[in-house]
Amino acid sequence: MEIWINPACSKCRGAVRLLDAEGVDYTVRRYLEDVPSPDEIRTVLDRLGLEPWDITRTREEDARELGLKEWPRDADARERWITALAEHPKLIQRPIITAEDGTAVVARTDEAVRDAMGR
Repeated sequence: MEIWINPACSKCRGAVRLLDAEGVDYTVRRYLEDVPSPDEIRTVLDRLGLEPWDITRTREEDARELGLKEWPRDADARERWITALAEHPKLIQRPIITAEDGTAVVARTDEAVRDAMGR
């Protein structure tokens, strides 16, 4: 199990606390320092069953500067979104947990963290 976190994020800290309290074996990836490649983002999206715009923090300053709210959300624009996430990792929703069964969850709630632990 791996968790992508930003240590400054309260949701991330809460997820890590819950994993620790439950004694879960996991690896931390500080994705702002260890930026995921476009291929890694594609893999996580496949595991999540989501599209890149589904995990994009559109209220971030980088998103406003890029004009993401106006970008199309379709198959033709998918790679453009993935490139933006790789070039601006702060835009990636967090935390993301990759579960042992090959799936992943955006773990913004305790319930989502527990769901990932049970997979």
